[in-house]
Amino acid sequence: MHQLTLAKISKALLAKQFSSFEITSYLLQRINKLDPQLNSFITVTEELALAQAKAADERRAQGKYHELLGVPIAHKDLFCTEGVCTSCGSKMLANFIAPYNATVVQKLINTGCVTLGKTNLDEFAMGSSSETSYYGPVKNPWDLTRVPGGSSGGSAVAVAARLVPATTGTDTGGSIRQPSALTGVTGIKPTYGRVSRWGMIAYASSLDQGGPIAKTAEDCALLLQAMAGFDPKDSTSISQEVPDYYSQLDKKIAGLKIGVPKEFFSGGLDVRIEQRLQTALQELEKLGAEIKEISLPNLEQAISAYYVIAPAEASSNLSRFDGVRFGYRCENPRDLQDMYSRTRTEGFGAEVRRRILVGTYALSAGYYDAYYLKALKIRRLIKNDFMQAFAGVDVIFSPTTPNPAWQIGEKVGDPVSQYLEDIYTITANLVGIPALSMPVGFADGLPVGGQLLAPYFAEGLLLNIAHQYQQVTDWHRQVPNGF
Repeated sequence: MHQLTLAKISKALLAKQFSSFEITSYLLQRINKLDPQLNSFITVTEELALAQAKAADERRAQGKYHELLGVPIAHKDLFCTEGVCTSCGSKMLANFIAPYNATVVQKLINTGCVTLGKTNLDEFAMGSSSETSYYGPVKNPWDLTRVPGGSSGGSAVAVAARLVPATTGTDTGGSIRQPSALTGVTGIKPTYGRVSRWGMIAYASSLDQGGPIAKTAEDCALLLQAMAGFDPKDSTSISQEVPDYYSQLDKKIAGLKIGVPKEFFSGGLDVRIEQRLQTALQELEKLGAEIKEISLPNLEQAISAYYVIAPAEASSNLSRFDGVRFGYRCENPRDLQDMYSRTRTEGFGAEVRRRILVGTYALSAGYYDAYYLKALKIRRLIKNDFMQAFAGVDVIFSPTTPNPAWQIGEKVGDPVSQYLEDIYTITANLVGIPALSMPVGFADGLPVGGQLLAPYFAEGLLLNIAHQYQQVTDWHRQVPNGF
């Protein structure tokens, strides 16, 4: 049963081949057996999951139906989940029991999804390797000595290792797409505002976006359909009708123009990844797509702009964690100032503290214009590049990452080299457009991802192209040994 996609589980439940309780129990046993070597879960909600599965079976017995009714999933431990620890992978929130559900969680509960647990992540979603978690690093099932990418590494690994058919993730600079690429699964970051951020603990408010991670584009379409939509509780939510993503999957892609940015295939890209991407482009051409070279001239400025804007917003968002209202508090503080200082020093890990300090510096008097304001101007230039490119092509195809998964600990002492692993993904967040990563092959046994980017609210087009590609390839069906 663990090899079934979310879509096939949905059909099997409808056909009464097994019950929600049966598959939930089976996957919980699998998590308990296999996850200790992966560390992809922070919390396994066994009692809750079994209760939800029983309720789903009862609803089906009453004739009620939804594609996701009784389907097991897991949530990144950044989404508030009522009555369940929501830690953000941090000591700061290690004992925080969320008093309410994030909108995404509630929407999926309303469909009848079963919550198996909360997945591990880089602390407060700050990282590209899932090594900065207070609960220890997540391990890539393709090679347990390597990282799975981040920050949604636990979510991607849980899907790749077939512990769960699909998960939720969040993407601030590639945190859905990068781990999807490094673990051989499919993940999509929707248009900014398409999925509610209410109850999704913030890292960088103008960049964060929730989305699904699953084995296939078909599964992502089913999950995104339930997650997306306007939320009056979120001021950044877009009041725009959500199309039927599933019905768009079978459209032929003949005649579509796919842009290939020359800057994305320049120095710094692993030659093995470039070869797999060229093969993927050939497959898309066979399906009738037209490949066209384009230019995004301000790409080289993206990393610099992102690592000013994101830390600046993080500095503001994480100021609420001060030991006063909730979360960790240091013991026996001498005075208020000592409590603030020691709580934040002891409660946050090194990478979070680094980004808070960078962001605070960028926003301080005398440096705001020199750094933050300039970064916003670069962000606008990058957006203009993409809008100009989309005037001539339907979608853009690029690498998801410049390298395959690296060794755990390899980049810990060199944060800049790890930041550069986000070079191809951060532009979508800076601009706010949707982007998807799909498996396109392997480099010496390690998964390689290809990225598709589209204009605003064209998630359906991305899912359609990825689905058509997955009908003629089998990279998404490959499973790591032992799982």
